[in-house]
Amino acid sequence: MKAREVKRQKLVDKYAAKRAELKANGDYIGLQKLPKNASPVRLHNRCKLTGRPKGYMRQFGVSRINFREMALNGLIPGVRKASW
Repeated sequence: MKAREVKRQKLVDKYAAKRAELKANGDYIGLQKLPKNASPVRLHNRCKLTGRPKGYMRQFGVSRINFREMALNGLIPGVRKASW
């Protein structure tokens, strides 16, 4: 699944300029002829370590589960378990 997301990201980057040009001209028929995976809407954030699609923390790029483990092990600078 991670490889599939990387492939989609490459397609989005490849067709970004062409997509912007077609949108500016209002050529919606031309937009429909582009590959489906070239649309940035189809991208989904995934954990960099495990590929988990849910519970993604954008600031750190990992899922909530990996974030918790890394924080408890002291692998993320400036993050520690709350206690009050």
